[in-house]
Amino acid sequence: MKDHNRKIFLKGIHEYSEYLKLSTFKDSIESEIKSANETDISYEEFIYKLLQKEFDYKQEELRKSRIRRANFPYKKYLEELDVAELPEDAQKKLGILDTLDFIEKGQNVILSGNSGTGKTHIAIGLGIKACLSGYKVFFATVPLFITQLKELRSAKSLRAFQNKLERYDLVILDEFGYISSDKEGAELLFTNLSIRTGRKSTIITTNLSFDRWGEVFTDPVMAAAMTDRLTYKSYIILF
Repeated sequence: MKDHNRKIFLKGIHEYSEYLKLSTFKDSIESEIKSANETDISYEEFIYKLLQKEFDYKQEELRKSRIRRANFPYKKYLEELDVAELPEDAQKKLGILDTLDFIEKGQNVILSGNSGTGKTHIAIGLGIKACLSGYKVFFATVPLFITQLKELRSAKSLRAFQNKLERYDLVILDEFGYISSDKEGAELLFTNLSIRTGRKSTIITTNLSFDRWGEVFTDPVMAAAMTDRLTYKSYIILF
């Protein structure tokens, strides 16, 4: 009778945990019961261990989901950087950025310099670390971002995207200045970066010095305004 009841209870546990989407709980229950019987642990510890396993599993799945949804072109980690090869200023500021405090404070990061100097690696590395730390991240190259904004405007769904963009803790825009934009693209980029200014963090990688940003925005007044907004209280690293 005891074994019969045990089977009924186990069957019920599997059904309930599957319905509640407690996959790790369901997969671990029998081994944990066996371990509990052998070690004679308390009911409290037994339940705690099962819930801890489920919690750890779901947290790992959330981390993977945030990285996947960020749309990084590839994975790069800060630990892979040869920090000694970076300029002294970059080494110093990277140590500060690595804490991710800039996200909490809504500060921007501008990584400026020639191609192949590690700007994108640092941007993605910070982005992945942010995802692992629970922040929502969005990544795009500037040319593709502008194209996306134009398509959304044409489809009359730009406002919905802007609301979504405002909720990202960190937006990373790569390759700013590699390709010049027309007036519509420049205005869309300006507007959608402005809505985050002073509240949420944005990382920009660029091969242009600030005095050449007008090449992207086409309008010198717009370029000056965008420069002021992005650089205000930001971390600027020159490579």
